[in-house]
Amino acid sequence: MVRWIGWLCVALTLVGLAACSGDDAEQVNDGAPLVAEGRKVLRKGNGTEPQTLDSQRAQDVSSSHILRDLYEGLVLTGPDAEPAPGVASRWEVTADGLSWTLHLRPEARWSNGDAVTAGDFVAGMRRAVDPAVGSQYGMILAPIRNASAVIAGKMPVDKFGVVALDDHTLRIDLEAPTPYLLSLLTHSTSNPIHQPSLATHGERFTRPGNLVSNGAYQLVDWVVNSQIVLRRNEHYWDAAHVDIDEVRYYPIEDSSAELKRYRAAELDWTGGVPSNQFRWAKEKFGDQLKVNPYLGTYFYGFNLTRAPFKDAPGLRRSLSLAVDREILVQHVTASGEIPAYGWVPPGLPGYQGARADYADWPREQRLAEAKRLYHEAGYGPNNPLVIELRYNTQEDHRKIAVAIAQMWKQVLGVQVLLLNEEWKVFLQNRQQKKVTQVYRAGWVGDYTDPYTFMELMRGSYGLNDTGYNRPEYDALLDRAAQLSAGDERNQLMVQAEAMMLADLPVMPLYYYVSKSLIKPWVKGYDHNLMNHNYSKNLSIAVDAAP
Repeated sequence: MVRWIGWLCVALTLVGLAACSGDDAEQVNDGAPLVAEGRKVLRKGNGTEPQTLDSQRAQDVSSSHILRDLYEGLVLTGPDAEPAPGVASRWEVTADGLSWTLHLRPEARWSNGDAVTAGDFVAGMRRAVDPAVGSQYGMILAPIRNASAVIAGKMPVDKFGVVALDDHTLRIDLEAPTPYLLSLLTHSTSNPIHQPSLATHGERFTRPGNLVSNGAYQLVDWVVNSQIVLRRNEHYWDAAHVDIDEVRYYPIEDSSAELKRYRAAELDWTGGVPSNQFRWAKEKFGDQLKVNPYLGTYFYGFNLTRAPFKDAPGLRRSLSLAVDREILVQHVTASGEIPAYGWVPPGLPGYQGARADYADWPREQRLAEAKRLYHEAGYGPNNPLVIELRYNTQEDHRKIAVAIAQMWKQVLGVQVLLLNEEWKVFLQNRQQKKVTQVYRAGWVGDYTDPYTFMELMRGSYGLNDTGYNRPEYDALLDRAAQLSAGDERNQLMVQAEAMMLADLPVMPLYYYVSKSLIKPWVKGYDHNLMNHNYSKNLSIAVDAAP
C-alpha cells in the first residue's frame, strides 16, 4: 500500500498536479464586501462557461446555478431538499395521484412588469418536449401525460398533459402516480418562458437586453469567459425581501485560479476547492469552508457504440476492477468524497441501492480477476489495449485522469492517451459518440428520487452518452414509473441498478460532496442535498468584514 501511494504521488507530481507534501503559503487578503454604486454585490466562481441560459436547453450545472437566480419555477428547493412554494403558492393532488392542480401567485411578474401566467408555464414545458426545439432534457418530463409520444413526434405538442385552467391555475395530468413530481418541478426544464420575447428575438432571446425573466434577478451583462452579471428584478413578487442587489458569476475552470481570486478577496463564493490545496484551505479558512453531502456521482462512461467497448462487458469490468477507489478518494480527490460501488448516491430516504458484486472483495482478488478478464478479452503484454480518455479542461479532472490511467497501466498494461477538451466541444463529442471511447462525467440528481439516476441509462434518454440500450432495464423503469412510492417501486429500481452495474456502461468512481469557500459576510447559506442555493435567500452584512 505504501508503495502504491508513493507511486501515485510521483505520477501526479510529474504532471504538476500534486501537493503530496507541504502547504501553499501564499498570503490571504481578508478583504471586504463589495458595494458598487450603492449596490451590494455577490461575486461567485461558477466553474465552466455556461452552456446556455435557455431553461429548456440547459444541461450543465454552471447554467443551472444562474438559471435559479433568473427564473422562479412553480416549486423551489427548500430546507432538507423538500419542495417549497415558488410561483405556485399551493397545490393539491387527486386521490389517485394522477392530476395535480397548482395555484399561482397573482402578484408574480416578469422583469418587464408583465404578469406571470399559467400559460407561460405551459409554453415553457411544451417547448421542452417539442421535437422541433430538440431539448436534450425533455425526457425529464416523461411522467406527464403524452410527453413521450410528443417527444417522439407521435402526437402534437398541444396533447401534452399540462393545461392552464385560467391565468393563475395550472393542471398537470400524469401517466402514473409520480411521487417526485414536486421535486421534478424545481428543475429548469419546467421554467416558464416569456412568450413575446421568444417570438421577437427567436434564438437570441437569452441575450442581455432581450432576456425577460421572472426570478429575483435579471440579466444585464454577459461577457463570454469573463463574467455574467445579474441585477435585482424590481418587479419580482418578493423583491422587498431580496437583500443582494447584484450577482456576478465568473466562469473559472481552473480551481486553483479561483482559489487565488478568493484569497485576493475578488470572490465571495467559490464553486469548488482544488483537492491539492484542500487541507491548506481547511486550516487557513476554518468555517469559511463548507463541505456537505451532495446528490451526485463522478464516473467514467464507456462508448458502447464503437470499438473497443462495444459488446465487451468483460473488458469494461476489467478496467473497473483495476481502479482503487479508496486510494482515489484518500490521496487524489482528498476532500471527503465516498468511493462509489453503486450508481445512486446514499442519502435518499427509503432507498437502499445496489452495489457492485466486487465491492467487498480484497484488493488482491479484484486485481487477479481484472487481469483474467483483460487476457480473456484478447489483450496482454504483446497486445496492450490502447484507448483515449477524454475529460473537460479542469485541474482536478486531469489529476483524476492521470491517476486512473496509471492504475490501468500498472495493473493491466493499458496505454492511455489523455485528451482534454473545452466544455462545449467535450459535450458535443460525448453526445455524438463518433470519437469517444472513455470519457469523464458526473451526474447530479435533478430531483430527490433514485429515478433521476436510473433514467439517465434508459436507451432513449437524450443525455445517455454511452449508447447503453437494454430493453430489460427500460422495462424495469417502466414498471417502476407506474407505481407510487413504496417497497415494490424501490425494489424494481434496485433490480435495474444491479443490472446496469453488471453491464457496466459506466464506471462509478466516487460520490460527490459539495465544497465551497464562502466569505463570512455572506449570510443565509443553508445546505441541502441538491446544493440548490438561491441568491435571493442570501444577504451581505457590510459591517461583517474583518
